[in-house]
Amino acid sequence: MALLVETSNGYARGLLRGVIDYARDHGHWSVYLGEHGRGDEPPRWLARWDGDGIIARIENERIARAVTRSGRPVVDVSAARLLPELPWVETDDRAIAQQAAEHLLERGIRHFAYFGDERFNWSNWRQEHFCELLEKQGFDCAVYSASAASKRDWEHEEDELADWLAGLPKPVGVMACYDIAGRVVLDACRRARVKVPDEVAVVGVDNDGLVCELSDPPLSSVQPDSRRTGYTAASLLDRMMRGRRVKKLSYRIPPLGVVTRQSSSVLAVTDQDVAEAVRYIRDHACDGINVKDVLQRVPLSRRALEARFVKAVGRTPHAEVERVRLERVRHLLLVTDLSIAEVARRTGFRHQEYLSVAFRRYTGQSPTAFRSEARAGA
Repeated sequence: MALLVETSNGYARGLLRGVIDYARDHGHWSVYLGEHGRGDEPPRWLARWDGDGIIARIENERIARAVTRSGRPVVDVSAARLLPELPWVETDDRAIAQQAAEHLLERGIRHFAYFGDERFNWSNWRQEHFCELLEKQGFDCAVYSASAASKRDWEHEEDELADWLAGLPKPVGVMACYDIAGRVVLDACRRARVKVPDEVAVVGVDNDGLVCELSDPPLSSVQPDSRRTGYTAASLLDRMMRGRRVKKLSYRIPPLGVVTRQSSSVLAVTDQDVAEAVRYIRDHACDGINVKDVLQRVPLSRRALEARFVKAVGRTPHAEVERVRLERVRHLLLVTDLSIAEVARRTGFRHQEYLSVAFRRYTGQSPTAFRSEARAGA
């Protein structure tokens, strides 16, 4: 099989890792990975290549025509969706936007913005979902598109972005469409002399380790499950190469969660007692704490804490403890093979049954069904 996937970024390398893992799990494949950049011309070798199938990021019409002419089974892993008749595996951009929105909301932020690139479907989808999710909670979202200034020189564009960031109400949470855009936002903040994360909290997408760690400050990022995306694409191609029919054409893979770094490590809550309570909950929720334990950390009565907590955070202290624990449960169900009993133990639930009831109330599914659906969809 052939891979028309670039190796220049963390997301694409994750896709390739998933393909490699599938090949190892299901017998020996002969895989050809030529040097290929995103949006490049079709490689010359493709016209004379005598393989069995192709996994490709079909980013332009030239690549679309070339893979069609090959006559081989093809699985598309590009959001461009230029050949809708092909099986297609991509990120779940709604879930990515939701992870970013919840991450910023959890920090007490009440002003939001999105920095995107309208040339790409995935950026437009993330923008649409991010703004829609926030609007449903009563918040506006400012939007800036990099391509609006793409024909001007970079210094002019950075000045314009810096002016836009400086004019936003503070503190503001910014979702960048991917990590490189997140780094651009951080550079513009420095140019505008805006403090990160105190005035602007930034979260990107892809969790590309090099980009995130080289950013100043290090960039928080939503981590897609790119390995599972590649694994799913390989499993579909395997089925097609065996002459079997693929019943479902569209597969969207949910993200693994947000990796928090300094760019969003802020708690925008002016009530210091509530801020202390929130910090304690986030550090110890999975230790099995309850509201009585929280009250030992702040000089407030239960009634006063609950009233002030709801005003600042939008939830009761008990609801925040449960939310933090259940988000950790969701993460463990997605990325580990731990038994439900072990997940319960690691997240502070005394019994597996208590976890199941709470998780069903939180997600509408049992832990087992949630895990099974996530893996079946992938």
